[in-house]
Amino acid sequence: MTAPSPALPPARRAIALFALALGGFGIGVTEFASMGLLPDIAQDLLPGYAASPTTEIARAGILITMYALGVVVGAPVFAALGARASQAKLTFLLLALFIVGTIASALAPNFGWLAAFRFIAALPHGAYFGVASLIAARIMGPGNQGKGVALAISGLTVANVVGVPLATWLGQHLGWRWAYIMVAVIFALTLVLTFLALPRLPGDPSRNARAELSAFRNPRTWIMIAVGSIGFGGFFAVYSYIAEVSTEVAGLSTASIPWVLAVMGIGMTLGNLIGGWASDRDLTKTIVVGFSTFIVALILYTWLAPTPVGLFVTVFLIGITQSMLIPSIQARLIRIADRAALLGAAVNHAAFNVGNGLGAALGGAVIAAGFGYLAPGWVGVGLAVIGLLLALVSVMVTRRDKQKSLNTVGIRLPEA
Repeated sequence: MTAPSPALPPARRAIALFALALGGFGIGVTEFASMGLLPDIAQDLLPGYAASPTTEIARAGILITMYALGVVVGAPVFAALGARASQAKLTFLLLALFIVGTIASALAPNFGWLAAFRFIAALPHGAYFGVASLIAARIMGPGNQGKGVALAISGLTVANVVGVPLATWLGQHLGWRWAYIMVAVIFALTLVLTFLALPRLPGDPSRNARAELSAFRNPRTWIMIAVGSIGFGGFFAVYSYIAEVSTEVAGLSTASIPWVLAVMGIGMTLGNLIGGWASDRDLTKTIVVGFSTFIVALILYTWLAPTPVGLFVTVFLIGITQSMLIPSIQARLIRIADRAALLGAAVNHAAFNVGNGLGAALGGAVIAAGFGYLAPGWVGVGLAVIGLLLALVSVMVTRRDKQKSLNTVGIRLPEA
């Protein structure tokens, strides 16, 4: 067992919790701002943009895929290597890597180097959310662990309301590199605040990389990873190209893109709160209802997004329904992972970013094939339907395993 967190003065406690949330805010900005700035990056770094903007914007989507790949690779690696480490020191290391990768992205001399630096900048992503959630829970103390975890993740959703639109606006007016400079400043401030305020929490000496990775031996873990990876892909198929839909389909000006992102961010923030509340009451129902309403929202998007009002309404609906799924899928992954809490929390964000890369790649493919900027919406519908079906498989496997366990002691559940 990990040692309890030492008591902190109220001011230091507040700063520590704020700093952990600020790190999540920075992650939200660095992950999502690139999507709104794809046209600007493509125009600056891809020489074929003038001749074929659509093709080059689709090609620029590889930046989103590379970031997602970095999260997928980094989450289990850092979770395993940091299983028994000092949680405070692990946090400092992850933030330092964020700063280096983000500054390198801002200074990238060409598109190839930018793609490589986005991969590096993403490596600490999943592990940061895992360790920040654990530290926040320990700081909050007994009886408040859920609030601590929610606070650590809150920066990610708030980023979509404030940070992403601001970074998008900054990148449009001063150049896309300034968006990454803004993110680097956020991470630097987070590092300073965490260094000053975090208690020097020890790790768990009973854990090691092998014990942490043992959660991967459970088939139910892989089913839930697939649920998140494919299901979340439906969201990113749309979100990755929302800037182009806003200007080329709905006829809005580029100045409207931050407002579109802000409306989606408000939906995501509300959806996260609703999903957390609903998951505590009925986890399975929350996942099923979340996917079902998400599918409906994506279908409405493909029909209504060509009008400005329809675009704003449907991106809000997509944001709120998709974000209902985040806390419920994370709760189920952590429950399945059992004692490997750091890995369970980190893997959820890895799955989220597999969906990021998958959605961006498939969305870009249908755009490049000439089906138009709304075609990724139908890709999203297909991915969300698969996610729902996999979620139902996960529920059935869990019930089957529970039935087998009860049968071994002579107890039989009533037929459903």
